[in-house]
Amino acid sequence: MTLYLIAFNDEWVPDLTMEVVGERGAAGRAVIEEMRAAEVFVFSDGGLDASTVVGSVDASSGSPVFTDGPYVETKEHLGGFAVVDVPDDADARYWAGRIAVAVGWPQEVHRFPASVADTTRVETDEVSS
Repeated sequence: MTLYLIAFNDEWVPDLTMEVVGERGAAGRAVIEEMRAAEVFVFSDGGLDASTVVGSVDASSGSPVFTDGPYVETKEHLGGFAVVDVPDDADARYWAGRIAVAVGWPQEVHRFPASVADTTRVETDEVSS
């Protein structure tokens, strides 16, 4: 199995009423429950935007320097994500498609490198043993 990140930028979400946001959130959570039932769900969260930034850290000087807010000016902010553990790209695309249809905005799919996925699974297995 391979870990995949399914994510969207906050800017991709159209202006919606709070009622519609609630409906789409419920639809997205239903897909997450399907992921759990299929035993491919790892983790997810959402509701992220520029207002949720706590701070940034830059260690280019050799020591961490913390600042409030984002480090760089950007128009894009991570809005939400899910991590799934599936056999291949096709399965990752399937779940991304399910989320995109449920919430009504685009999703990106990223495959984590095998070395990262393998390390995460080993650490998780050790903790649960």
